Amino acid sequence: MKKKLKLWDAVMLVMGSMIGSGIFIVSSDMMRNLGSGFWLVVVWVITGIMTVAAAISYGELSAIFPKAGGQYTYMKEIFGRMTGFLYGWGLFTVIQTGTIAAVAMAFGKFTAYLVPALNDAAPIFQNGEFRITWIQILSIAVILILTFINTKGIETGKIVQDIFTVSKIAALLGIIVLGFILVKNSFWDQNFSFGWDAFNNTGKDPSGNFLKDGWKPISGMTLLGGIAAAMVGSVFSSVAWESVTFVSGEIENARKNVVKSMIIGTSLTMLLYLLVNFVYLNALDRDGIAFAANDRVAVAASQNIFGSAGTVIIAVLVMVSTFGCNNGLILAGARVFQTMAKDGMFFRAATGNNKHGVPETSLWMQGIWASLLCLSGQYGNLLDMISFVIVLFYMITVSGVIWMRIKHPEVDRPYKTWLYPVTPVLYLLIGTAFCVLLIIYKPQYTWPGFLLVLIGVPVYWLIRRSSADNGLQDE
Repeated sequence: MKKKLKLWDAVMLVMGSMIGSGIFIVSSDMMRNLGSGFWLVVVWVITGIMTVAAAISYGELSAIFPKAGGQYTYMKEIFGRMTGFLYGWGLFTVIQTGTIAAVAMAFGKFTAYLVPALNDAAPIFQNGEFRITWIQILSIAVILILTFINTKGIETGKIVQDIFTVSKIAALLGIIVLGFILVKNSFWDQNFSFGWDAFNNTGKDPSGNFLKDGWKPISGMTLLGGIAAAMVGSVFSSVAWESVTFVSGEIENARKNVVKSMIIGTSLTMLLYLLVNFVYLNALDRDGIAFAANDRVAVAASQNIFGSAGTVIIAVLVMVSTFGCNNGLILAGARVFQTMAKDGMFFRAATGNNKHGVPETSLWMQGIWASLLCLSGQYGNLLDMISFVIVLFYMITVSGVIWMRIKHPEVDRPYKTWLYPVTPVLYLLIGTAFCVLLIIYKPQYTWPGFLLVLIGVPVYWLIRRSSADNGLQDE
């Protein structure tokens, strides 16, 4: 593969893939689970430490295996073909494609703010609960357009990525600054007046509306459960940074620039996220954050900052953000499926590049499946269920750093994990606590995603059997 991505492009890919629609929405549910400005900040700080610790740890593996496929390659090389396949299976069925679908739908829904006819139009097709709307069609169009753009070469894709990532970072910085200058009534002191007391308010009336007077104090293990539930949102908003490892084969000086891009990109993005939440806490009171219409806390805050123009400003920002985010996800994800195909663990047609040097067939396979998820309407439920599995795969990969140090100390390591073994162990401890608490308090977020991955086991053996004639063996 040609090395056409520089360090700047790699950082833009990391930040652009992370910043999608989550930061504009998830803080509402987080506040309902914790009910305190202090705890909202604490959860974002924990998620930030966790994310940067993982990026620092991944850096060592990216330097050892500077190949296309990234996290899939690390798992396959360290823990064997089945582990690598199960990650790739989850990535194709929902992690990458489901995220692409969800981000595209966010683009469509916020476009409807500017074009109300999209909301008002009757469904194109409806049969019981299943329906196809114009917002879904717009979302699919975005996926297919970006897929087409990325079939024209890595340079075309990186230009789109750089432009949209810079635009949304600049817009977020503007909102952060103006969120403190233009707000007439600050709720900062009020939101922090609860101190370290935490509250929960997830009850609903028979009509499905949240009970605004239903705040209940929580502490002890119940508080830990609330933290884990809140982290589902912050973790979802903070994933996809590893996408840069998928295109390692196309990054200049990959042994150094991949790790630099991950550490720089994740650190800056988590700082932006924290500052955006400071704006929410300054512009809205606790109920304003927790019960924002449709969880669109950014819209509610922006209306208090910019007045009636706030809705339009946030709608445009989310459109820019989600468009750029999806470009990064589409660009990177197809490289994993191509690498899997070359290993005999995906459709053989996905192995080749087109005349522009990019995996066109893999791109279209990814785009078509993501489009079908848009039509199904189930991508959101799938992503809620898969958050647990995403962290499990992160933990497996981070543990690979420790495994390689023990089993293969002789391997050349151009970059070594900073503060090893503290950094990977810190991630594993936080990740374990998160997963255990979800199993106890929010099992609906755990077993469905785990089951989806386990379905990949018989699929793996079927593929292994069909590939036997090609001489593929478990490593």
